[in-house]
Amino acid sequence: MTSSQPTHPTIEIGGVPVGRDHEPFIIAEMSGNHDGSLDKALDIVRAAAAAGAHAVKLQTYTAQTITLDVDSPEFRLSDDHPLWGGRRLHDLYEEAHTPWEWHEPVFSLARELGMVAFSSPFDPTAVDFLEGLGVPAYKIASSEIVDLPLVRLAAGTGKPIIISTGMASVGEIHAAVEAARSVGNEQVIVLSCTASYPADPSASNLRGIPVMQDAFGTPIGLSDHTMGVGAAVASIAFGAVLVEKHVTLSRDEGGVDSDFSLEPDELALLVSETKVAWQALGEPRIGARESEREGLRFRRSLFVVEDVEEGEPVTARNVRSVRPSTGLAPDTFSLLEGRTFRRSVARGTPMSWDLV
Repeated sequence: MTSSQPTHPTIEIGGVPVGRDHEPFIIAEMSGNHDGSLDKALDIVRAAAAAGAHAVKLQTYTAQTITLDVDSPEFRLSDDHPLWGGRRLHDLYEEAHTPWEWHEPVFSLARELGMVAFSSPFDPTAVDFLEGLGVPAYKIASSEIVDLPLVRLAAGTGKPIIISTGMASVGEIHAAVEAARSVGNEQVIVLSCTASYPADPSASNLRGIPVMQDAFGTPIGLSDHTMGVGAAVASIAFGAVLVEKHVTLSRDEGGVDSDFSLEPDELALLVSETKVAWQALGEPRIGARESEREGLRFRRSLFVVEDVEEGEPVTARNVRSVRPSTGLAPDTFSLLEGRTFRRSVARGTPMSWDLV
C-alpha cells in the first residue's frame, strides 16, 4: 500500500513548521495529570514552556461523552491492568477528564508563554467546542482511529490532523488517513504509538517509522509512553518529526498518568536531545565535513626529523610519519628508504620526491 503523496511535506501547526527540515516538534500532553486542580494544570503549562516544549495538549471529553455509566465487565478494565486494574471506565474518565471550562485559561496561558495549544476531541461536541476556542490542530487518539466520522469531522475544519496509531493495523491507519484526505485535508501527521501504559521500550518498534512514511506519505511522529527519553531520541534517527510525551510536575505526587509521564527536567532533556539527534542526521554522504577542514592539515605525513647532509640515505631515524599533512603519505616510506638526499635538508622539512 504505497501512497502517491510527497514523503517529506512540511505542515504548520500554530505557525510552527513541522517536518524533516525542522527541529522536532515536542508536545507536552497534560492528560489527567492536573489531578482535578486548575492551578496545577496552569503550573504544568508553565513547566512545559520553561522546558522548551513547542506545544501543550489537552484531551476534550467528559465521562458521559466517552463511555457509559454502566457497571458490567465490558465497562471495566481487566484486573491485571498495570495501572488501573479493575476500575470502571466511567470512574476513570470522570477522574481524568479536563473540565471544559479550564480549556480557555489553559490555552490562553500556553499562547502567552509562546506555545501552541490544542487538544484531542473524543466526540462531535468536543470538535464544536474546540472550534469555538480557535485551536490550530486536532489530535485523534489511538482508540478513536476507527471512528472515521470523527476523523472526517475534525479534518473537515481544515486544521492539521495528528493521528495516533496505537493498536491499529495498516488497513485501519490507511482508512483514517484517507478519511482525513477525503474531505480535502492533506495536513496529516501519523504517530507511531504503543498503546500500553507504561510501554516497554522493546515494544516501540521504531524501525516501523520509515515503513509508515513510505506507506502513507505523511510526516511521521512518535506518541511515546515509555519511561525516559531514550526511545523518543532514537525515533528522530528513523525520521520522526514530532514527539508527544505525557508530562507531570512530579511522579511522586501520583495522578492517573504520572507513572509514565516526564517530569519538567526530563521534558527539558527531551527537547534538547531530540534537537541534537535531528542536528546530527546530516546528509546521506561520506567524506570530510566543512568543520573538519582544519583537521585535515593535521593528518600524519613524512617529515625530515633531523638535519641531514647531501648524500645521506633515507632511514627510519631521519624520516618519520608525524603531523601535519604537508609531506608525502606515510605509506610511501618503503619507496624512499635507502635513497639518498640530493641536498642538505633541515629538520622539520616536509618530505617530497625532489629531495631524493
